Amino acid sequence: MLTIKPGEIPTAKLHSYMLSAVAPRPIAFASTIDQDGRPNLSPFSFFNVFSSKPPIMIFSPNRRVRDNSTKHTLENVIVTKEVVINIVNFSMVQQTSLSSTEYPQGVNEFLKAGFTMLASEEVRPYRVKESPVQFECKVREVIELGQEGGAGNLVICEVVKMHIDESILDDSGNIDQHKIDLVSRLGGNWYGRPSKGLFEVPKPLTTLGIGVDSIPESIRWSKVLTGNDLGMLGNVEALPTTEEVTYFLHQNVSIKGVISTFDQDKIHLKAQEYLKVNDVISAWKVLLASLNNE
Repeated sequence: MLTIKPGEIPTAKLHSYMLSAVAPRPIAFASTIDQDGRPNLSPFSFFNVFSSKPPIMIFSPNRRVRDNSTKHTLENVIVTKEVVINIVNFSMVQQTSLSSTEYPQGVNEFLKAGFTMLASEEVRPYRVKESPVQFECKVREVIELGQEGGAGNLVICEVVKMHIDESILDDSGNIDQHKIDLVSRLGGNWYGRPSKGLFEVPKPLTTLGIGVDSIPESIRWSKVLTGNDLGMLGNVEALPTTEEVTYFLHQNVSIKGVISTFDQDKIHLKAQEYLKVNDVISAWKVLLASLNNE
């Protein structure tokens, strides 16, 4: 039995042990605004429901371990006292992961991750239209648990209005757990999906991904590529060069045949095949080759 005293190992290692052991955890996809009204969107897996009357949820944006800095979400809820907690299901998990990229203050993660901003009715932060359930909340209190890197900040939220996509309800008006298709967070790159088991989502780049908003429109509005596909495509620092695309086509002659059809659905399906095996760069090469061939 490995026995550990928390103060005797690095915080990052302790953090890893705790997140791998205390799992699966639900995900709070928190939408806030700053004092100038600029939107912010970020996921947090230190989250759960703690009361029904009053309806209370708590999530915790930790101080960053590496440099002890605070997250924009925490700074925003302290100032505005409002937040929308959007629930994450499988169809949006890649985009949700992309939104956790540490873009500078003022960058709109709705746009970067390819989500739709939906006006709330009781609070100022926007809802995520693609989320199956959205909770508009007033922040009752923020409890600081420490001032060192890794310290949590409990954001105690009271739900003032909730919105449920009717497509996830059963015949009795209850949420159907199969239809909602929730995902949960575990340690490392691991996520859980109750109906399918474990799967991995590579963490966002430590450098900044280009974002879904930088993907050409003909790709972004594809009839084939899903939100998850777009989230993966947006999580690259730079696109392959023309030389790299040319060499890829030279090495994969069959791809040329697909490109020459000018059939966008077939081309996007071919790119999707690479995405399914997490080969994002090859997917981009297929897509860029088709754009160059237009």
